[in-house]
Amino acid sequence: MNPSTVFRHLEDPAGIATAFGVMRELRPHLTTADAFARQVHRQFAQGYRLLAACEGNASGDAPIGLGGYRFLENLIYGRFVYVDDLVVTARLQRSGVGGELLAQVRRIAQEAGCDHFVLDTGLHMALAQRFYYRQGLLAKGMHFVESLSPALSSSNARKT
Repeated sequence: MNPSTVFRHLEDPAGIATAFGVMRELRPHLTTADAFARQVHRQFAQGYRLLAACEGNASGDAPIGLGGYRFLENLIYGRFVYVDDLVVTARLQRSGVGGELLAQVRRIAQEAGCDHFVLDTGLHMALAQRFYYRQGLLAKGMHFVESLSPALSSSNARKT
C-alpha cells in the first residue's frame, strides 16, 4: 500500500462533488456533478457508502479512486457486501490503488461479520475480470438484466 494513500468515506455534498470526475470514468452516462450528487444521496438512503482513496492526508484532497458499496442480505449469500462501483483514475490504473480499495472494503465487510463479498462486472471487461481474479474473487454465476424503461429497451434492441 502506498503510505500516502488515505481512505475516507464521502458523505457531504462537497466531498461527493470531488468524486464526480473519477466516477464519470466508470459511469460516462453521468452528466453533471449535481445529478451525480443527487443520485448518491438517494443511494445513501438504501445503505450505499462511497469510499474514496486520496493521495496525501489533507481532507480536501481529490479522490484518485472510489469504491461504492452497500451491506445486503439474501438467501444465497447471507449477510454480504455488494460492490456497486470500483474505479481508479486512468493515470493510476495498475498502480495498486484498485486493490487497496477492494482490500479496504473487504476489511469493512469482515469487521461487520459479512459472509460474502460480491460484485458484478461486464462480460466484455476482460481486464477487469483478470483484476478481480487476482484479487481472490471468483466468478460464481451470470447476471441477467431486463430493462423496464421503454427508452432503454428500444436502444438495447437495436444493439443486438
